[in-house]
Amino acid sequence: MHLSSKCGLRNMNLLCCQRDALALSYRNEVPELPEIHVIPIQHCGDTKTVFYGMTTSFLSCARLHLNGRLVLVEADGEMDQKRTSNPRANRMATQEKVVMPRWKQLTAAIVGNALEWYDFGVFASLAVIIAKVFFPTESQYTGLLLTMATIGVGFVTRPIGGVLIGMYADRKGRRAALQLVLSLMTLSLIMIVLTPSYATIGIGAPVIIVMARLIQGFATGGEFASATAYLVEAAPPGRKGLFGSWQMFGQNLATLLGALTGLLMTSLFTTEQLVSGAWRIPFVIGLVIAPVGIWIRRHLEEPEEAQEGRRAAEEQSLRALFSGYRRPIVATLMLTTALTSSVYAFVMYLPTYASREFGFALHDAYMAQATGLVLMTVSIPVFGHLSDRFGRRAVMLFGLLPYVLLLYPMFHWVEVDRSFSSLLVTYAGLSFFFAGLLGPFSTTVGEQFPSKVRSTGLALCYNVAVMVFGGFAQMIVTWMIHATGLILAPVLYAVGGGIVGLAGLFLLSDSVRPRATSAPKTDRVDVVEPRMQ
Repeated sequence: MHLSSKCGLRNMNLLCCQRDALALSYRNEVPELPEIHVIPIQHCGDTKTVFYGMTTSFLSCARLHLNGRLVLVEADGEMDQKRTSNPRANRMATQEKVVMPRWKQLTAAIVGNALEWYDFGVFASLAVIIAKVFFPTESQYTGLLLTMATIGVGFVTRPIGGVLIGMYADRKGRRAALQLVLSLMTLSLIMIVLTPSYATIGIGAPVIIVMARLIQGFATGGEFASATAYLVEAAPPGRKGLFGSWQMFGQNLATLLGALTGLLMTSLFTTEQLVSGAWRIPFVIGLVIAPVGIWIRRHLEEPEEAQEGRRAAEEQSLRALFSGYRRPIVATLMLTTALTSSVYAFVMYLPTYASREFGFALHDAYMAQATGLVLMTVSIPVFGHLSDRFGRRAVMLFGLLPYVLLLYPMFHWVEVDRSFSSLLVTYAGLSFFFAGLLGPFSTTVGEQFPSKVRSTGLALCYNVAVMVFGGFAQMIVTWMIHATGLILAPVLYAVGGGIVGLAGLFLLSDSVRPRATSAPKTDRVDVVEPRMQ
């Protein structure tokens, strides 16, 4: 017996066949089901051909397969000559591929970037401890500088990994690239967790740590671009800004978790206990999460836009990217400079900076960082949503301009006042405005390039800017403070990057205009079908 008769559905009609959905009406005898239902077309095997060709086909009888929110249609009539005569194959073709819920799509897209930033946040937060484990020197400044250089060395391989993995993602698909980068990240985490200290194996310890950072840098070079391309292409129409904002939401949430982990570790363990091995605990947690992310990404569906761009991507080259997309490249580089200079010299560096230069207790510095990151993180989706209504450029200008103008005066206040309240207010206020840049950022830079070169273009621009202005930022500002005695050197570094970003805003191609009152046009074919018995 067909499920349609079991569920009490009668007189089923095909109302229209759109590019990506079918609309059915039927007499409803089941209160839980609507009288008109839109069924997503499933991109699986021959079923795709059948559904795309169904403009005048008669559905003699249909079965509805209910699976949560998902509704699939399987027809019994002779709908297309390409359907196989094997009933089992027909059933597998229809049911094999299940549409992934939105929350799973978002989780799969942001888990790799979040893991990267969690690892980076923990590494930066425990920089003083890690320096004692792997770079024991008589000078605390030298050990810290070497640790910052270890953080920065991973950024050397980011552009290489970004371009190679970006081209791989454009040609072979987003899912394959996202699985690859997360597997490489897992390998680097294993190396960090298992590496003995300098006191145990000598110079081999820092060498292994540097190798792990190089592998991680290569992998993460392709992570942001591939995940951002996936989010932009999988987003529902009119919600790309909100959808893409979850990329930065994941980054900040992971950074927040890293900061909270640093706070927790310094609260639960003494410095001697951390040096003895307790510092490895946060990295073990990341190592446990990584396989879950790999499993989720195995079930990702390739966005239709990416599938269409893969054929054109085969003919593209880096030369074609540079010759055809100069303005998007420059605009993305400038905007990423604003983001990365502040993230690495201000957001991530705050605990070390506030404790060493302003004399705050490390616990208080972590508290200020965590408070600011909470406000920043919850604000990012809000600004992403606003960019869908008012435009990407307008929202980012609202956040970046006051951020640049207030950065130096507020930190000068902290320098003079030296109170926890001044540090907390400064960091929280600046974090809110900085979220105005972060919210629309991923979608904005993703929209600068077409699908056929999106991952490659994003990977190149993002990773070059991150390597030059972010990777060695903490080492540079540490050296600047030591060489010049200027405590506010990191602030000036972030201000300079922000000014570059403001100029880049006016080179961007903004895909959003204020919403019109009329409904958007859809590419569809309306079909009136005979009534089903």
